[in-house]
Amino acid sequence: MNGKFRDHLDALFSEAPDNRKTVEIKEEILQNLCAKYNDLISQGKSGEAAYNIAIAGIGDISDLIGELKEKAGVPPGGEHARSMENYRRRIAFVSAIAVMMYILSVVPIIFLGGSAGVTVFFIIIAGATGLLVYESQSKPGWRKDDETMAEEFRKWRESSSKKKAVMESIFSAIWWITLALYFVVSFVTGAWYITWVIFLIAGAVSNIVKAIFDLRK
Repeated sequence: MNGKFRDHLDALFSEAPDNRKTVEIKEEILQNLCAKYNDLISQGKSGEAAYNIAIAGIGDISDLIGELKEKAGVPPGGEHARSMENYRRRIAFVSAIAVMMYILSVVPIIFLGGSAGVTVFFIIIAGATGLLVYESQSKPGWRKDDETMAEEFRKWRESSSKKKAVMESIFSAIWWITLALYFVVSFVTGAWYITWVIFLIAGAVSNIVKAIFDLRK
């Protein structure tokens, strides 16, 4: 039966790119199919009925194949492709604004000075970081169909993608803030010989954040 399921999956994924990611997903679905088949057999279903029920549980995988093509650089079509193209343009625009905000965040400290300059500095930093985090969470997702194995895979992959995007945004924000603080502290104190320690502290903070994400997984 394993071979029969594998043949069926080969036919379903015939248009998917021939790469490691496709093989991994096919193997995961194959394991689920075999487990579901054995469970149905133990419940008294006939072999044919158990096979048909397990296969029906796969559902529509067209969107999943579309994502695999997109990851492999094969241009997909349809509404999702248009949504992704709009998302890429928007994230590029927002990222450019956020980077500009990080760079200009030192201006209030230079011209205003004191607590007012520091306050405006952190407001700009917070705004830029908020933009990056918001965009990382607004990536178009797959449409919801019935609860099939394909849908479960979409949800899992979408969740993993969002977590990765959030981590990248946080790390990017940490290093931009570190760079800004380095120049601000160095200019204000003139202690260029020691302010490089800020980068060591930023590295430690990045490792702590990464450890927190790993523990949550």
